[in-house]
Amino acid sequence: MRARDLDLRELLSFEPGGGVIRFGGERVLLFDAVALGLLRKDLIGGLGLTAARGLLTRLGYAHGHRAAEALRTGLPWESEEEWRLAGARIHMLQGQVVIEHVAPRPAGAEQPFVESIWHESYEAEQHLLHLGQADGPVCWTLAGFASGYLSAANGREIYCVEDRCRGQGDATCHIVGRTREEWGPTIEPHLPYYGMAGIDSALASVSEALRATERRLRARRQELTRLAPEADERSGLVVRSEAMARVLDLARRVAKVESTTLVTGESGAGKERLARLIHDESARGGGPFVAVNCGAVTETLLESELFGHARGAFTGAERDRAGFFEAATGGTLFLDEIGEISAGMQVKLLRVLQEKEVRRVGESRSRPVDVRVVAATNRNLAEEVAAGRFRQDLYYRLRVIELRVPPLRERPEDVLPLARLFLAETARRMGRKVTGFTPRAADQLVRYAWPGNVREVQNAVEHAVALSTGSRIEIGDLPEELRAALPRPRPTGAARPLADVEKEYILAAVEAAGGNRTRAASDLQIGLATLKRKLKAYGAARGGAAPRSAP
Repeated sequence: MRARDLDLRELLSFEPGGGVIRFGGERVLLFDAVALGLLRKDLIGGLGLTAARGLLTRLGYAHGHRAAEALRTGLPWESEEEWRLAGARIHMLQGQVVIEHVAPRPAGAEQPFVESIWHESYEAEQHLLHLGQADGPVCWTLAGFASGYLSAANGREIYCVEDRCRGQGDATCHIVGRTREEWGPTIEPHLPYYGMAGIDSALASVSEALRATERRLRARRQELTRLAPEADERSGLVVRSEAMARVLDLARRVAKVESTTLVTGESGAGKERLARLIHDESARGGGPFVAVNCGAVTETLLESELFGHARGAFTGAERDRAGFFEAATGGTLFLDEIGEISAGMQVKLLRVLQEKEVRRVGESRSRPVDVRVVAATNRNLAEEVAAGRFRQDLYYRLRVIELRVPPLRERPEDVLPLARLFLAETARRMGRKVTGFTPRAADQLVRYAWPGNVREVQNAVEHAVALSTGSRIEIGDLPEELRAALPRPRPTGAARPLADVEKEYILAAVEAAGGNRTRAASDLQIGLATLKRKLKAYGAARGGAAPRSAP
């Protein structure tokens, strides 16, 4: 028998009524690919990437080694060479991967022991489905199988290394196999995954990493307490203001139920941070949190991104691909800028929320999904519904519970704690010894209205830290729009005469302009002569001359 003559119908034997299944005379078991994917997800989540890779690589190696030994005596091979070549064929017959052999390299080029392109890898498919795109190759069991079979069939150590992988975003998977001697030192980083000692070492590393993480979390909590006593320990959100405290309390209560939630508020106010808090505090906290900005993706692409697509569904769809709904299975899907989606997408999204199943683009069957949806928008969806731009039924489906994140101008008590928190983080990241703000700089932060909300605070602090030359942020280190900020009058107690309020405001504007009357008049949008006249009157009212300054 030759390797290319192997036929699944002849190798596989079973009783129609169930029971023992044999492949090439040896007992085998059928496992669902998704179940193996869930096992991979749990191994990575529980043991870490390194230990999980070691276990799955060892499993594949043992499987390949055992298959080579069993098939050597189980089938009448035409020659020993045919038995050695049968590994790739067995790999495909077992449904693990589709193998495309690579033509020999040009004469004179270094020839690897084996080289193949892999299509339809079940490992890459399951990794993408349960864990999303990886930072490196993920076909660990398949590479282990190839290494185990080749090593057993050739009587020497042969290791297959995957250098391209669908799991990391490549079009196909590609492996190269060489003897240990041919690999030389380049194989050293891969060897620990083939030995139990390497796995034990990885588990020890995981334990130490967990202890280190716990130490960092304790230090982080202590730092939060020192820098911002108002910061919530679990979420890191600053909650000095009563308005934000109410939102945080409601978010924690919402996390305990599975209801679809709509988070509203201006851009940069912290909607995604609140959505993450809901996820972390929920029973789904151990699952994935998948965020997608609906406003940043075109309509045609958004459907594919959310629901997935089948191979050949459109130009460029070279393989089946799971969408964000499937990727978030067991966790939370955060749909940011939901108010930007088109009318057509609104209909499709409504169906998914109602039926709890998705249909990939180009497919006719539906797939169940177990995902919690948290949506967010900076639009007033009630007004969009009234104007006919947003479906009323989708609005009520999303707005089972609504959380409104107040803008920063409505919670000025949070400005300084936030700024101090960002200052500490930014100074540490930049390696700058900046420890705080001068009183004038802190006062200027409170004066500003922060139209960009929390995100603008973070950017302004980073700007100030980068420009600072001392240990504290001076008013001159702040961005221009902050330096020009005028006080925001707030009525307290009984109403004051308008003339007194105007006087206080104008004098503060002159002070903010550093005494420069021309600039102050421009900021106040009044004529310079008018400003001089008012200042003269104020000086007379105080019994003294008005402040002298540059004209």
